[in-house]
Amino acid sequence: MFAPRDPDEYLLDTERRVIRLRRHWASLVWELFEAIGLLVGVVMVSQLLPQDTTLPQNVLWYAGLVVLLRFTYQVLDWYVERIVVTDKRFLIAEGIFTTNVAMMPIGKVTDLTFQRTLAGRMFGYGTLVVESAGQIQALNRIEYVPSPDEVEDAISYLVFGEKKAQQERFSMLKARRAAVGKKKAKLPS
Repeated sequence: MFAPRDPDEYLLDTERRVIRLRRHWASLVWELFEAIGLLVGVVMVSQLLPQDTTLPQNVLWYAGLVVLLRFTYQVLDWYVERIVVTDKRFLIAEGIFTTNVAMMPIGKVTDLTFQRTLAGRMFGYGTLVVESAGQIQALNRIEYVPSPDEVEDAISYLVFGEKKAQQERFSMLKARRAAVGKKKAKLPS
């Protein structure tokens, strides 16, 4: 009832799932440092206060509890979020209490850019920038994608591989017609 839907439930019967993943754990590093810093600050201020002052001590420890609960929520939100690529569309499902599902048809993709920072190369994540026909879509920048080489290859094949195969098939038909036309022209009547 309160658990978010599985992203596969949003797929149509005619769709084939190609990729299903969650963002790299490195997306939580800043939140982790922030939580640790706030908790260290709470402990330091707590040690500086006189021990006989219970109200400020309690307020500080409740603040520390709020910091831990906030970090727990961020980890759960990361865990629930899924990036799904099918043979027909991109889909990102996120949210614990309010589910947000962003979609973009594969056919609208005109360009796919792949970026990796030094930290991304060290830890194995990257950023995909998906451009579509002069429009800014909800999925135009997907950060912290794990194994970005493999993901980019799979998406590139979906987006551009099919078109290339169609172009090759069309050029082969065109060449065959031209060859047949030349043979007919050479045959004496």
